[in-house]
Amino acid sequence: MDILYRYVLKPILFQFSPDTVHDFFALVGEAAGRFAPLRWVIGVFYNYKICTPSKETPPSVRSHLAVRSHLVCGPDISSTVDGIRYRTPILLAAGFDPDGRLMRILPALSFGGEEIGSITAHPCEGNPPPRFIRLVRNSSIVVYKGLRNAGVDALIKKLVCTPRAKDFILGISIARTNEQAASVDAEAGIRDYVESFKKLNAAGVGDYYTLNISCPNSYSGEAFTDPALLARLLSRIREVPCTKPLYIKMPINISWELFSELADIADVHGVQGLIIGNLNKEYSELTHPEDAPKEFRGGLSGAPTRARSNELIKKTREKYGTRFTIIGVGGILTPDDAMEKFAAGADLIQLISGMIFTGPGLIKAICERIGEAR
Repeated sequence: MDILYRYVLKPILFQFSPDTVHDFFALVGEAAGRFAPLRWVIGVFYNYKICTPSKETPPSVRSHLAVRSHLVCGPDISSTVDGIRYRTPILLAAGFDPDGRLMRILPALSFGGEEIGSITAHPCEGNPPPRFIRLVRNSSIVVYKGLRNAGVDALIKKLVCTPRAKDFILGISIARTNEQAASVDAEAGIRDYVESFKKLNAAGVGDYYTLNISCPNSYSGEAFTDPALLARLLSRIREVPCTKPLYIKMPINISWELFSELADIADVHGVQGLIIGNLNKEYSELTHPEDAPKEFRGGLSGAPTRARSNELIKKTREKYGTRFTIIGVGGILTPDDAMEKFAAGADLIQLISGMIFTGPGLIKAICERIGEAR
């Protein structure tokens, strides 16, 4: 199936605009997720399965299972983070599935969960297309979505009515509504975050929540990477009763001094973890910068985020020890890339671009590599 994707499907798909392909896969994935037989068929090829011999299993059978693990199953690679058990420590990152359409099909692709969103208090059309531009030679996509989503009320209605696998974890990323008129009003932005946060907690949907303070594609930019504004936001968020883990999606294009100042504020306000990190805004860091748009039009995903993400994960773990849960995001295109994230200090990882450039078999391949290391 990996060969089929790499040499047949991918060349065909890459002849179409990434906006069209994204919308197509969201539609197909949502439809396939409704039917158990289709989920099973996809899972035959892409789902990481666990071999679970009991203590009473004879050594000869255990040996047989070890051989089979390279073919059809492997050891338990689950992780428990902030009291939540992840069947696999790999999640679909926020941005690909803003309205929660794919949560029924993703378990068949070996994902242990996904982060839905970013969701906003009000429906948002996002930026005008094209919202994605492939930079194939750079293993990157220019992302210019502008927080396109149906709004928090529509998401809650969908999550309440849609069944999901019991061992599939849902995180929900929250951002402020992308409206030009209100982009300069920090208080309006805080109210926007808080409105979504209140509604999600009241409805009881989602297993954890993320405050996305680092979206580079909105009118307000990264306003809440200002330490004073982040402190104001978190003070208001803490007023909302919440029993679930709260994380912050961090920027990667800031100095370590500012990054650690933001982390210190998160620490004071009881934030459980940091997602490191968001898109890269430095087009000059592309292997082939001449392929990028001439003017800034969205952040870079994929390979250009890898080095910055890994370095910030490592520094965060060194400074804060186990104080923060760290979810590593950025540039995971191979199993080796994933293992680098864990070695740097990530507890969990998220990806999108690797699934596009390498193929949907990447997630299972990473699971198998984790299994080999345990």
